[in-house]
Amino acid sequence: METSFTQPRRQSPIGVLVMFFDTIRHWARGLWPILVVWIFKFNEINKTYFLLVVAGLFLVIAIFAYLRYLNFTFFLDYENQEFVINEGVLNKSRTTVQLDKIQQVNISQSLIQRIIGVYSLDVDTAGSAKKEGKIKAISHPLALELKACLLNNERKAAAEAAAPENHQEVPAEVPPFIQISFISLLKIGITSNYIRSLGIILAFFATVWENVNNLAEHSTFDKSRIDTYIDKSLAIESIAFVIALLLSAVLVINLFRVIVRYFDYKIARQKGSLLLSFGLLNTKSTIIKPEKVQVTTVSRNYFQKKMNILELKIKQASGDEREERKSAIEIPGCNEYEKDEILKLLFGKVPEKGVMLKPNFRKLVFSIFLTIVVPLTGFFIIGTNVGPQMMQFAYLTPLYAVFFGLVHFFGFRNYRLFINDGFIIKQSGAWDIAHEIIEPMKIQAITTSQLFWHKSADIGYLTLHTAGGNLAFQLGDFTAIKAYVNLWLYRIETSDSNWM
Repeated sequence: METSFTQPRRQSPIGVLVMFFDTIRHWARGLWPILVVWIFKFNEINKTYFLLVVAGLFLVIAIFAYLRYLNFTFFLDYENQEFVINEGVLNKSRTTVQLDKIQQVNISQSLIQRIIGVYSLDVDTAGSAKKEGKIKAISHPLALELKACLLNNERKAAAEAAAPENHQEVPAEVPPFIQISFISLLKIGITSNYIRSLGIILAFFATVWENVNNLAEHSTFDKSRIDTYIDKSLAIESIAFVIALLLSAVLVINLFRVIVRYFDYKIARQKGSLLLSFGLLNTKSTIIKPEKVQVTTVSRNYFQKKMNILELKIKQASGDEREERKSAIEIPGCNEYEKDEILKLLFGKVPEKGVMLKPNFRKLVFSIFLTIVVPLTGFFIIGTNVGPQMMQFAYLTPLYAVFFGLVHFFGFRNYRLFINDGFIIKQSGAWDIAHEIIEPMKIQAITTSQLFWHKSADIGYLTLHTAGGNLAFQLGDFTAIKAYVNLWLYRIETSDSNWM
């Protein structure tokens, strides 16, 4: 069945319910103090008055939701190459998005939308910190067809789509060429994000411990007897239990996060673009244009290498650093073959490492001085002169020095910049080794700097600015860096790539 988007269209009729629940959510944020008061004073208020107020409130929300649905329309203006959204109840607004500026279209489904049977479609362009257009209630086949029109790679194809005789229906389902298995997600869950999960757990236990102490201070328990019992009888067992509990919690949290977020991860090709779909509770489907990709990161650690899995992260143009982290697209659990296939689709070929630039040894020395020498010196000075009780933990300082020394050593050994004709690849990391890949033609600006005490060693700093983030290389051969900068600037000036 042919679908035309040249005339204004409304959302799915069932979308009134989506608008209703969305309005309740927004109003609840503003009225929550009143709701809290009502809950705690429920027995004191007049029940009839309360029910009338609630019924009237729901009636107002229902009317408001219907008006939001009625006034919300969208259509494609092929003559001006624009996607137009009209919305608003009291304050009417008109959002216009240039088709050639659209870099990503996401199709997602929350739990409420899944129950109702509709999807949400978000339109994102380069350089903005928010979504330019959002349709909250649309059927899945219609959403697939609309996003295919929005992300058509060629203006000519978009113009032809406006003609009924040339219009072809987009298939509801695109067969994936890569599907991340459940076993791969399990492997990623137990081999990644240790620090993040540990930080969440420690923050949780710190909060619980503080609340327990506050409770104990106002209770009649004899804390000294409890402390004596724990110190003398359960010290070793308690430490072992806490360590085992932390390790188990890290694994459980990682597994839960990965499986819920990336369940049934599928990757398909669609008209020269990349179609990604995943999610267990909140499903998400997004299409990205390969030419809009700014930075691609391939990372893996020792365990993942042995299991033949890795993680990909794709960054597109974003408005700020927070939006950059939020909008980064992650592809977990790929093997080597799947990784090469994705890179071929994004770049046309698998990027290869070229000329290698190494950092000067001063980078390692400075890192050790900053994170080992300075903190330990401060610890011993304070412990000797101000707080002698701190010296009871002095036996931990060799472990601290060895741990961070190994981290910096392996980080320095893996820190490299590879340059060839078509790609710039930065390698970094001590445990999780990441390769950040960018194309010279997508560089927006280049910054080089050199401290005066580095001139004799001919070393300096390089920062490549892209719309998806920065790539920095420290204390490299400054003469070589300046030569490559001149080459990259020439390629930027002569390139006609449409990546924005």
